[in-house]
Amino acid sequence: MSHASYELKAEARERVGKGSSRELRRNGFIPAVIYGDKQSPISIALNTNEVTKRIHAGGFMTTVATIEVNGEKIQVLPKDYQLDPVRDFTMHIDFLRVSADSEVTVDVPVHFVNEEKSGIKIGGVLNIVRHTVEMLVPANDIPEFITVDLDGFKIGDSIHISNVTLPKGAKPTITDRDFTVATIVAPAVGVSEEEEETAAPTE
Repeated sequence: MSHASYELKAEARERVGKGSSRELRRNGFIPAVIYGDKQSPISIALNTNEVTKRIHAGGFMTTVATIEVNGEKIQVLPKDYQLDPVRDFTMHIDFLRVSADSEVTVDVPVHFVNEEKSGIKIGGVLNIVRHTVEMLVPANDIPEFITVDLDGFKIGDSIHISNVTLPKGAKPTITDRDFTVATIVAPAVGVSEEEEETAAPTE
């Protein structure tokens, strides 16, 4: 389930350049550009408050938005945004134009379930190799996360991408090998027996 799509109203920018970008930001707008889909890029200005709300709501980079410019509605996916390093303020956004059948590359977060049914229950430690997996996905159906089911994995096991049920239509961009997402490793040695007893209460 991905975040619900949303719409942003934008104004086309005639003047482009450092001076006009600064002026825009002073007036509460963020300069942005829409590119891709074999069309020439469009420079736009977006309302700072609306965009900041969207970024803070989460899922910004994996949610397709509709931007209305001069009465034309354009479907886009945010590809990149720059923050002012000092004030945590959005300086600029790049949007990629998408259509219903476009495929896009996104980093999808990995969630782990059923830890209590794996070697972690007896003291194994989950070592996450990839917190996100770069996937090629349909633009109109971007998964919010990938779920890795740890049920049955023991200490010493590696969980590879082939062990994971991937969302419909999603393909990892790494195709030449069955890469590791996580491993379950033995607990670190050097824990005294007393500490072990408090750490793992007997059931």
